Amino acid sequence: MENRLKSLRAARSWSQGHLAHKLEVSRQSVNAIETGRYDPSLPLAFRIAELFDMPIEEVFVSPARRSSKAI
Repeated sequence: MENRLKSLRAARSWSQGHLAHKLEVSRQSVNAIETGRYDPSLPLAFRIAELFDMPIEEVFVSPARRSSKAI
């Protein structure tokens, strides 16, 4: 699943460690989400969206949704 986590975090000048602390996860988890190696659980995805005060759909985009926009 694609996401905007890295750019949202960078816009606030937060390190991965700082974001991880706010989300109560490891820095490695933040890195894995940012690089697309790990899709967060639904509760974690909602916490991320709430932290950035955005709808979840503006933070995360499913591959199926991305491909339907290309048609």
